[in-house]
Order: sequence, then C-alpha cells, then structure tokens
Amino acid sequence: MASSLTKGTAEQEKTSPGAGGRTFFGHPLGLAPLFLTEMWERFSYYGMRALLVLYLIAGGPDAKPGSQGGGLAMPEAGSVAIYGVYVGMVYLLALPGGWFGDRIWGPRKTVAIAASVIMAGHLCLAIPGKPSFFVGLALVAIGSGLLKSNISTMVGHLYDGPQDPRRNGGFTIFYIGVNLGAGLAPLVIGTVGQTVSWHLGFAIAAIGMGLGLVTFLLGTRLLSPESSVVPKPLPADERKSLLMKGLLWLGIAAVFYGVVGGTGHFTQKWATIPLALLGMAIPAAVLIRIKRDKDLTSEEQTKVTGYIWFFVAAAVFWMIFEQAGSTLSTFAEKRTSDTIFGWQIPSTLFQSINPIWIMTIAPVIAWLWLWLARRGSEPSSTTKFAVAMVLIGLSFFIFAIPMSSASEGSKAGPMWLVMIYMIQTIGELCLSPVGLSLTTKMAPVKYASQMMGVWFLAVTAGNCTTTLLREVGGLDLNGIGVILGQATAAVLAAFAVWMYRKKIEALMGDVR
Repeated sequence: MASSLTKGTAEQEKTSPGAGGRTFFGHPLGLAPLFLTEMWERFSYYGMRALLVLYLIAGGPDAKPGSQGGGLAMPEAGSVAIYGVYVGMVYLLALPGGWFGDRIWGPRKTVAIAASVIMAGHLCLAIPGKPSFFVGLALVAIGSGLLKSNISTMVGHLYDGPQDPRRNGGFTIFYIGVNLGAGLAPLVIGTVGQTVSWHLGFAIAAIGMGLGLVTFLLGTRLLSPESSVVPKPLPADERKSLLMKGLLWLGIAAVFYGVVGGTGHFTQKWATIPLALLGMAIPAAVLIRIKRDKDLTSEEQTKVTGYIWFFVAAAVFWMIFEQAGSTLSTFAEKRTSDTIFGWQIPSTLFQSINPIWIMTIAPVIAWLWLWLARRGSEPSSTTKFAVAMVLIGLSFFIFAIPMSSASEGSKAGPMWLVMIYMIQTIGELCLSPVGLSLTTKMAPVKYASQMMGVWFLAVTAGNCTTTLLREVGGLDLNGIGVILGQATAAVLAAFAVWMYRKKIEALMGDVR
C-alpha cells in the first residue's frame, strides 16, 4: 500500500508522531499501523460473517442442493437467529470493551489482547465440530468488542485535540481501511470457504487477524504515548469487588445451564433468547440511567431525550441493514442466479457489494452535503435520518419482488441484489456518519466517552429484535409478509421522525 513518507528527525517522530516528520498521506505516521490493523480485523470479521449462516446450514435440509457439505447442518431459521445474536453481541461488547481500555489496560494493551483473542477465535472456527465453532464465535465477539472502541480512540490520540484540522481527514482514511478490509474479505475468505473448505476459509480469517496483530505490534512505537495510559485506573478494592460479582454471576449461569442441560431440556433457544433479551434490555437500561442521572443539567437531559428518537430510528435501520449476512445471504445462495457474463461466482461475493458501493458513493454524498451547505440548503440531521429510514424500507419493498418470484427453477437476476445494496448504502451514508456526529455533539459531558458505545448499542438492539421475531414470534424472516412488515416499520419510523422533526430539533438545542 502506497504512502507519502517524508523523513524527519527521530526525536520529532517520538514526541509527536507525524508532526513535522514522516507522514502517512499527510497525517501522523501512527495512522498507518492503525489503518492496517483495522483493515485486517475487518477482513477477518467480514470474511467469517460471509460464511457464517452458509456454514451453519451446509449439509442440512435447508442447504442449496449440490452445495458443499461439511457444515453443521442446522435449520436456516435457527442459523439466522444465531447470526442475529452474534452480531448483536459484537456491538454490545463494544461498551465493556471501552471500559476495559479506560479502566484496566489502556487502549494500546486492550487492542493487542483483543487481536489475539480474535485470532484464537478464528482458529477455533477452523476446527471442525460444534463445540469448537461456538467457542470460536464467542471469542471473536469478545475480541471484536474489545477492539472496536479502543482502536478508534487511538486514532484520536494522534491529533492535537478535537480542533486539529487533520482529525476528520484522519478518520476518513481510517474508515477507508474498514471498507477495504470488508470488501476484500468475501472475495478471498468467502470464495475459499464456500468453494474449497469452510475451515480453510476460517483459517485464512485467522491469518488475516494475525497479520493485523503483527502490524500493530511493530507499529506501536509510532503511536501517541497517550494510548498506553489508563485514563481512569480502577482501584484495587473496586477491581476485586467487580471480579467477585462477575464470578458469582458466572457461577449462577453455569449452575442454571448445568441443570437445564442435565435434565435434557436444553435447546438452542435457551441460549439465543436470553442473549437477545439481554441485547434489548441493556441499551434501554443504559439510556434510562443516563437520562435519570441527577448530575446532568436540564439542557443535557433534554438533549438525551432528543437523542433517544435517533437511537430508536437507528435500531430499526440496522435491524434491516444487518440482514445482509443472513436473509440476503441465503437468498443469494439459493434463489439468485450465480452466473454473471458466463462466469459462475460463489454467493459470498455479493457481500462485497456494500463496501464497494460505500467507497464509490461516499465521496459523492460528502460533496453533495457540502454543495448544499454552501447554498444554505443542507438537510437537517432529522431529515437525513428520515431519508435513511425511507431508503432502507424501500430496499425491502424492492426485495419482496424477487423474493416472491424466484424459485429453484426460476432464479432472480443478480442485479436485484446489486440494486438493493446500493439503496441500503445510500441510506447508511445518510444515517451512520450523521448518527456518529450527533452522538458526540449531544452527549452529556459526564458521558462523553461512553456515548459512542451507546451508539453501537443501536446495532445490538436491531439485531436482537430480528432474533426475537424468529425465536419468540416464530416468524419466518424469509417470508414475504415479514419482509414487507419490516419495510413498512422503517417507513413508518421515517414518517414519525419527519412529522415530529420540529419537536426533535427543539430537544436538540443548539445541535443541528
């Protein structure tokens, strides 16, 4: 990967990475190892995600006829529920992941540990069998949660505070690494896993994370010294108390599930439903706790009330968007033509479409907002959210067309999925950057760091909702009625945000 490097003194590099010395595209040189670490982590994560549901159903009654066996032969409905809980837990664990960085290890050490845990998880996935698979899945979720918040924090440490004019550009370059890894993963891991060996695909994901870990360790000298600092060290007595409480709850869970398993009553739902309920309850509890905090000023409490509107809308958005790895993935595998211009492709390649669209469309959307801003016509944050909700709903209204017509004898054309992903990507670009910005602007001073983890909880709530629809409601997420129901819910959410936009904007105070 090319970088613009200019030589400087070793002392300048040590005290202020990249400032007046060598740079990475004009940014502190420490951005390079963070860029590459995140790229390889996303490569491993999205590669595994592309295989996840297909591996779970492989060899079972819901697998595509003639497809590779050797999977866990699970029903598709149960596999989709597992996928929803897994993705939900990845984003839920970002909250305690940030806490570990702030209170226990510091961001740099936390990321090194996280990368090691993720690599171990993928190695477990590479070992055939259910026990190793679920252990691996848990390790990847834990590692991803630990890494997510802390690596972004270290990017911020490279700059001279929030007012550094290079800061936004640095995060933009970092975001390119995210999408570069996400785009390459299905092409490499997905293709090998789906056409050669599932476990070889998971092993390549482990190698990818291993490369990320090595890159990070070699580049730590280029990072800001602040990244090694534990901002708010946890006192020894409090650490002991938390450890005892954690062990107590772990013991209770072990006894409970030991009894359930020992009496022969354990099924998948005993795992997925409690986790999904946890994924719904924790975001609600966190927001309620922040809202009721008496240390907040009346203006801060008002902003939190306004923020809840955006949070709920985002949860509905991610509920649909994240089905790219489940509902849309199985549709691509079983009901979409796999031949393009005479070339037969594995269905996992469709997972690359979203990051490709991101890198293609994002500059256009960014230019559009700037162009409208110069003319005083840029839409408000509430309007952008409403547009995003309409687009994500529209994508599923369109999805219902090939879903209703495609069958084993008459498959849908691949351009349906290309179009659906394009519409969803435009919606993502209207919602995700705006949501991140609103989170930093509307966060109470006391919760300035924690609120970024709260934003990720919207993804958790959305994914856990789909799991509960399946496991508790018994709904078929591939059913036309459910597809149209989700699309309608998104459009109704957009209508609510639009109708109450003046009330929401009043709650936002000086934030726009």
